[in-house]
Amino acid sequence: MSNCSFEDVDNLMKSLQLVIYIPIFIFGLILNTLALLVFCLLLKKWTESTIYMTNLVLMDMLLLFPMPFKMHATKYHWAADKRLFCSFLESLYFVSVYGSIYTIMCIAVDRYIAIKHPFRAKQLRSPRAALVTCVVIWLVVLGATAPVYRFHSKSEEPFRCFHGFSKEGWNPVLIVCLEVLGFLGPTLVLVSCSVQIIRTLRKSLQSSAQSRACVRIIYSNLCIFLVPFTPCHVGIFLQFLVRCGTITDCGLQNRISLFVQVSMGLANITCCLDAFCYYFITMEIRSSRGSLRQSFSQRRMTSTSEV
Repeated sequence: MSNCSFEDVDNLMKSLQLVIYIPIFIFGLILNTLALLVFCLLLKKWTESTIYMTNLVLMDMLLLFPMPFKMHATKYHWAADKRLFCSFLESLYFVSVYGSIYTIMCIAVDRYIAIKHPFRAKQLRSPRAALVTCVVIWLVVLGATAPVYRFHSKSEEPFRCFHGFSKEGWNPVLIVCLEVLGFLGPTLVLVSCSVQIIRTLRKSLQSSAQSRACVRIIYSNLCIFLVPFTPCHVGIFLQFLVRCGTITDCGLQNRISLFVQVSMGLANITCCLDAFCYYFITMEIRSSRGSLRQSFSQRRMTSTSEV
């Protein structure tokens, strides 16, 4: 890898990353500010869903904070005495990304309990439980990002923030934890809960219009999660293979470097897509609860008439 030049990729990304980051930053800031104002000022009652969605907004706002610094770092080197500040910004980025992933996973679990087990939901779900869960998410991701402060070497030379991680940043144990615990695990939980919800809705509502609408919303939420996060984690794994010497072809290394940087940049679009997720989740819960209540009422009436 030391004999392979990435100058062409770096020059391309200096302009391409600005094209990606500037629209995401502007729209993300507007959408998440509006969402936060709605949740904090207009909603009269804090429910489990509202608490989770507010936590997701906070994670997205945290993602936006380092973005201007990332845009600056695409073109300019930073002085060596800025390494600690750079590591702090990088840790905020990882806190936001994986905090968002775990929050979305918890939303899926909460949705699963509400729809799959509606009678037990009163014992299993509560605003306090949702709040405690969100606090735990923050504590876990903050603790898990501690290794970020070792990602850069301690050289006195100028460096590029968000680039050029040291060997410690590509430690196999760290990458496995990142891929498995940070993405694959939550993804399996999300997909499993979504599949169970879809099956329950189709059985309970007998393919009604409301059932089909709920199913479409769940598929939309899955796409909003998988489209931004899957490519970047595939890219991280490929870059790990480059770093550990498994992939040695220079041309392939350049393509992987370009893919990683583009996919990591586009993954930030989640802070904009989540705005649609807020709307979808609200509509889904209202629709599914109303439909299930109607379905249960019909069952009770049928049972009464039979008696």
